[in-house]
Amino acid sequence: MEAASPAGPGAPQPQTQGAAGRVAGLLRRVKGKVFTWNILKTIALGQMLSLCICGTAITSQYLTEKYKVNTPMLQSFINYCLLFLIYTVMLAFQSGSDNLLYILKRKWWKYILLGLADVEANYLIVRAYQYTTLTSVQLLDCFGIPVLMALSWFILYARYRVVHFIAVAVSLLGVGTMVGADILAERKNDSGSDVLIGDVLVLIGACLYAVSNVCEEYIVKKLSRQEFLGMVGLFGTIISGIQLLVVCGICPLYVLSVQLHATGD
Repeated sequence: MEAASPAGPGAPQPQTQGAAGRVAGLLRRVKGKVFTWNILKTIALGQMLSLCICGTAITSQYLTEKYKVNTPMLQSFINYCLLFLIYTVMLAFQSGSDNLLYILKRKWWKYILLGLADVEANYLIVRAYQYTTLTSVQLLDCFGIPVLMALSWFILYARYRVVHFIAVAVSLLGVGTMVGADILAERKNDSGSDVLIGDVLVLIGACLYAVSNVCEEYIVKKLSRQEFLGMVGLFGTIISGIQLLVVCGICPLYVLSVQLHATGD
């Protein structure tokens, strides 16, 4: 005679209980790994950074379209001056290996290259708003992601999974689609060449941003955040200041020569 089952007909079966327990355990492990303080803080800071970048982009586009303001280098120069006044001055009062003079003696040429890449990246991105749309600039700026991954692979020895490479492929496909859409959309208005110039400026600027970001990650992790911001503020101010003086000096001479030529005719 078979023994009666201790559980009633409506009770869950052992296999169902085991599967539910495994799912619950998996959810707990995922929650413990994903919803950590460091990850949540990183997401929050990333969203704040995205909002700041969006505000900068909208302001640059508004100045270009509404007031016809053409000052891409001046906008960057102000930012570098603020970094110089805060972080470079801070380094000047540090002691030991964190002192400004000590850093300049050992790594001045490296920070010149870093400052040049950062300055020109900012200049090209802001300059591109005069040729193409805000949406195109923001989307094409994502081209820096695959460049950043490639540089991180060789410089920072970062390693990625298959899903990362799939995301890069989708990103590159989107970049190509966006450039083609811009050219087709603006060809009717006879401004396709201008839009293409703007897209190329964004792509070059994104590559330079990738170089700057890889250097930033290395310096912040290996050295200090103050050193990166202070040296970028120093050489960014010098490089952008020189470029600003050159542009402001050449443009009036060019306008004057055109006016004299027109008067002579």
